[in-house]
Amino acid sequence: MIYNNNNTFIPIQIIGTQRSGSNLLRLILNQSPLISAHHPPHILNVFHPILHKYGDLNLNDNFSRLVNDVCRLVEVNPVKWDLNLNRNEIIKCCTQPTLIEIFKVIYEMMAQKDKAIYWCCKSMANVNYYSDIENNGLKPYYIHLIRDGRDVASSFKKTLVGEKHTYHLAEIWKTDFLKAKEVYHNVGKDRYLPIKYESLISDPMKVLQEINTFLDLSLDKSALHYFDSNESKRTAEAGFMWSNLTQPIMKNNTGKFLENLTKEDIEIFERVAGDILQENGYKLCSTHNKKEFTQEEIQNFDDLNLKLKTAAQNSKHLKVDRECRVKRKELINELTTILTL
Repeated sequence: MIYNNNNTFIPIQIIGTQRSGSNLLRLILNQSPLISAHHPPHILNVFHPILHKYGDLNLNDNFSRLVNDVCRLVEVNPVKWDLNLNRNEIIKCCTQPTLIEIFKVIYEMMAQKDKAIYWCCKSMANVNYYSDIENNGLKPYYIHLIRDGRDVASSFKKTLVGEKHTYHLAEIWKTDFLKAKEVYHNVGKDRYLPIKYESLISDPMKVLQEINTFLDLSLDKSALHYFDSNESKRTAEAGFMWSNLTQPIMKNNTGKFLENLTKEDIEIFERVAGDILQENGYKLCSTHNKKEFTQEEIQNFDDLNLKLKTAAQNSKHLKVDRECRVKRKELINELTTILTL
């Protein structure tokens, strides 16, 4: 078993792009009694952009306010955390007044409640804050989950969240991959494990063995019965985009973009991120040129993206997704519209 120097909790951070099977991987890991892997409230992604609004966190009132707001975010997460967030206890446990420290303490509290040694965060956007995470003293084991970006784009188009135009989705997928490569170059192979989504669903036992070697675990076939777990059922109840989580692994869930994306969509994606697709062994479908898009074309993509996002917000089949996120949306609107403290 891996322990850090103080024999305390060991963090696992899943990185990459959402809609790459991260909830599937999280639920498989959560089957281990040694791992606490709950659905993320995306603490860093919500608060990092507005952190300046809290002022000097060395001042007790400012730090207390941040702690309270982070706790409020966890409490309105679409997938509920069975954890009593005692604000005073969290403040007491923080060894430094930083957002990363609050994030760490809350995950450690959940791990302690679960009687686990590892805690896992699948907020994949945390790849953008890995320098802060490392500088704060956290040394996570990073699992980089990679999926064909065209399938990622195809999946995003059917969900409530995220961008919707293929151009924007390709930009995000490429950026996330390059950022994850940066993590690898800075932390090394001892704390970085790349996993292909396609390998996870086609040969899960082989991938489990890779994870076992990486984390010194003993995950076995029982981990693949994640779909019977309470955590899986709670996640699936929170929206259409997670409905497959109460089913066994879908081994043929690849190449969906060929059915769901237009020829133009595929060409746009490959013009933006074709080099990264090829780097990861994904074959291109179009014989596009490498000419960059004009500002006029990009503006058109922006306009279409906004229309598609609006349509997703009004979609009837995403009603449950919207209802489960009402309180979270209200809180984020409140937090982001604060002008002064």
